[in-house]
Amino acid sequence: MRRTRSVRALLATLATLAASAGLVLTTGAAAHAATPLPAHVFAPYFEAYNGDSPAALAQQSGAKYLTMAFVQTERPGSCTTYWNGDTGMPIASSVFGQDFTTIRSRGGDVIPSLGGYAADNGGTEIADSCTSVDSIAAAYEKIITTYDVSRLDMDVEDNSLTNTAGIDRRNKAIKKVQDWAAANGRSVQFSYTLPTTTSGLGDTGLDVLRNAASNGTRVDVVNLMTFDYYDNATHNMANDTKTATTGLVGQLAQFNPGKTQAQLWGMVGVTEMPGIDDFGPAETFTTADAPPVLDWAVSKGINTLSFWALQRDSGSCPGTGGSDSCSGIPQDPWYFTHTFAPFTGGGSGPVTNDFSVSVAPGSASVQPGGSTTASVKTAVTSGTAQTLALKATGAPAGVTAALSPASVTAGASATLSVSASASAAPGTYPLTVTATAGSVSHTATFTLTVPGPGGDSGALVNGGFESASLAPWTCESGGALVTTPVHGGTHALKSAPTSAQTGQCGQTLTLSPNTHYTLSGWVQGSYAYLGVSGGATASAWTSSTGWSKLTVPFTTGASGTVTVYLHGWYGQSAVYGDDFSLT
Repeated sequence: MRRTRSVRALLATLATLAASAGLVLTTGAAAHAATPLPAHVFAPYFEAYNGDSPAALAQQSGAKYLTMAFVQTERPGSCTTYWNGDTGMPIASSVFGQDFTTIRSRGGDVIPSLGGYAADNGGTEIADSCTSVDSIAAAYEKIITTYDVSRLDMDVEDNSLTNTAGIDRRNKAIKKVQDWAAANGRSVQFSYTLPTTTSGLGDTGLDVLRNAASNGTRVDVVNLMTFDYYDNATHNMANDTKTATTGLVGQLAQFNPGKTQAQLWGMVGVTEMPGIDDFGPAETFTTADAPPVLDWAVSKGINTLSFWALQRDSGSCPGTGGSDSCSGIPQDPWYFTHTFAPFTGGGSGPVTNDFSVSVAPGSASVQPGGSTTASVKTAVTSGTAQTLALKATGAPAGVTAALSPASVTAGASATLSVSASASAAPGTYPLTVTATAGSVSHTATFTLTVPGPGGDSGALVNGGFESASLAPWTCESGGALVTTPVHGGTHALKSAPTSAQTGQCGQTLTLSPNTHYTLSGWVQGSYAYLGVSGGATASAWTSSTGWSKLTVPFTTGASGTVTVYLHGWYGQSAVYGDDFSLT
């Protein structure tokens, strides 16, 4: 039922009266007991801003629990929270509600996270933005009751660490929600995610905990971001995780003198950043770091093991640091998820046999009458090697895709052979390679392009963005596939400019030398650029709230090599592209 203005005014009056009595007025769903999280849970962060389905990616990766990032206000001074501060993504069952229900049906759950670097830097973390403790508490309660969750995570970084008024409001609001939950028989935990040194929290992080203690606020978990140390040192990331958390346990003892060592370790959370973090190669969490961190986390009995972020668990951008969509190191898809997943529930008991599958290269262009091959690689991610049955599906009429051999032992490779007949229809087609052992299956995607008349063996691949990944496109931080807005099909490309980057997404093509081509595509957003660089230089741009078609004629140089790109402009909003073609 939609509330009228007079009812809202009445609620505001009641809220004022309640505040004077030290109460929190709740207008959301009635409180009841949500299912508590396991005592030991692996819950990687999920980037809620890139258009992915949490349930779909959880299923693909094998992550049962997710930490959803981030909830914030749409502007400084506001007391209303949205996912990513986007007013089109309110805290409502219509946004992510079905995904969360599906995740729970598979035995998992979600942890909404408030704040994050962008919000903490821009003043849109709700405790920094809103000056009413009761309004902040009501916003927390709304998230809890709307999604029936049993934990909220407070990601406090950057300016939020020195905003003493915001720190105090946040802890006072948490205390009110804890009192409300206790009075209504609801289990609710609060975790603080904080930056760290290699020996424990710095002074600003400790100030957050000191203020919590002064307000009588219970902190259930302190989750250290064991990356982005920015100390210009070369790091062994696994060892630094151990020294940072050992220091944290000593610090937690100061605030919890009655707890045993085991109980203090049970308050610890760790968030890694797989691959190359934002600082650069000196801070690289490798595939070799993950198993010892898992074993250590199990042995210490920590509460939460996580990483930033699920969408990064891919090796599709070797050498790239701080990407939102890949780790920057060679790895199998979902390697870190598969390695850390056994931690949930304690990491003890029988080890599940599991594996991964990948295809390299992940795409190719084949002329009608031509063929190509790719390597299908498998790996053991837990347990022992199993026999994997392989199959390839999704080939259109006139295209054949075969695997040799049709079964391998996990850890071995096979060859994917793809042929296009003379009658194969032009287009871009995602072929799915599936590996199956018993009831467990994993997939990888190979994107095939069959050029049309006047096409070229180096033709644009995945120009409609309908494959399961960006490949072979690469983007600056924030670039991603999205499901809305789209021009055609179900996906489009998002470019994410910032004050320091244009957000460029591109792919490099080898075309015929000294030949005239025309690049075309549909774009929308402020200062959306479509163009080529390298062996030719040409571009077109527009600012449009709806889809506009851009056409870019160019002539290749002696090498024939060009980079096709989409980008926005510094400090402007995101731009989108779809249905790119090259003739």
